[in-house]
Amino acid sequence: METNSNLPAIIDLYDDESMVKLDEMSKFNALLNQRPKENWLRKHPNVDNYKYIPIERVEYLMTRIFIRWKVEIKSVFQLANSVVVTVRVHYRDPISGTWDWTDGVGAAPLQTAKGAGAIDWNQIKSAAVQMGAPAAETFAIKDAVEKLGKLFGKDINRKEEIIYDGLANSFEPKREDLKKEIEDLMQFCQDEELRTEVVEAIMDAEAKKKDTIEFYLTQIAKFKK
Repeated sequence: METNSNLPAIIDLYDDESMVKLDEMSKFNALLNQRPKENWLRKHPNVDNYKYIPIERVEYLMTRIFIRWKVEIKSVFQLANSVVVTVRVHYRDPISGTWDWTDGVGAAPLQTAKGAGAIDWNQIKSAAVQMGAPAAETFAIKDAVEKLGKLFGKDINRKEEIIYDGLANSFEPKREDLKKEIEDLMQFCQDEELRTEVVEAIMDAEAKKKDTIEFYLTQIAKFKK
């Protein structure tokens, strides 16, 4: 049977730009799924054991992380005694540079006069829509960005949660793999001067404890010039 000699070595994958971006994306996803700072959270005034992140904090995080983002209102309508708003939050991915989006929906009740029923339309306050529509939009924005990760409140009120910290290093090459790759490259290298240079560099780096992943990738790159 004929074998395929064009299969890539592990270092070819590590050197590939798409793998570098994949590693960056994993670290970015890990960032988005860190727990929000405790003092960012507020207790809901009407719901027991329910916490939320205020809209001003959400907007700050979107600007701080994505820099460029915008809200598109998709629809506004009445459902029962509430104003419902659906939005699409567009954001520029800081890793790929491309624009992406996430959808959300929010609702806010139309306020009625004190003592009136929730659907007593004759008792609707004059500013009910004026107050309800912006509130519904706020809830919709928060609902949309919660899907981006725990940092925006995704798991705040869940009893069980998944830890995403392992994503940060899921695509990072291992030092042992890189050292093995260098050994393989040196076996087929005809440049004695280059081999000596790399060996001395590795010995010096290990002695000074500077043999980082980046160091080994740099040494491997010398064989590919």
